[in-house]
Amino acid sequence: MQLHRGNLFLVGMPGCGKSTLGRLLAKRLNKPFYDADTELERRLGVSVPLIFELEGESGFRDREERVLADLTVLANIVLSTGGGAILRPVNRERLAQGGTVLYMHAAPNTLWERTRRSKHRPLLQAADPLARMRELYEMRDALYREVADVVVESDREQVSRLAHRLEQQLRSIARA
Repeated sequence: MQLHRGNLFLVGMPGCGKSTLGRLLAKRLNKPFYDADTELERRLGVSVPLIFELEGESGFRDREERVLADLTVLANIVLSTGGGAILRPVNRERLAQGGTVLYMHAAPNTLWERTRRSKHRPLLQAADPLARMRELYEMRDALYREVADVVVESDREQVSRLAHRLEQQLRSIARA
């Protein structure tokens, strides 16, 4: 896996470990780390759930698109995107053109297990969160795969081991 423009962009469902792995890889590779949702909250001074509450999903996606437009033109970064960032074609195009995209795949049951106690995920605040997770997965999996340069199974390996393995792959390519 070679990094286009020195960038690594992580995509995947809520709970797949994008932010955790992104921070670890950024530290190991000595690159700045950006979390798109955190950046959006920083710019607006409010939380993602509040943006959803005030503006709905469409308003949130408009703001997310603007943040991704700014972040994907940077170089030599690690970026963790929000789980739904790939829903808009313009975001998929920016991600694909701006860096190497890593899809962190995990099964819906694993994702639900990891997110079931979170109150910070507005799309999962449903009567049946597991059914909602499965529904989101069905809608998004093909889009993640469409934009991904690499698919990594994030439910089979501890994140620290995964980070070490990916770092080794990236460093061996850089030396070649």
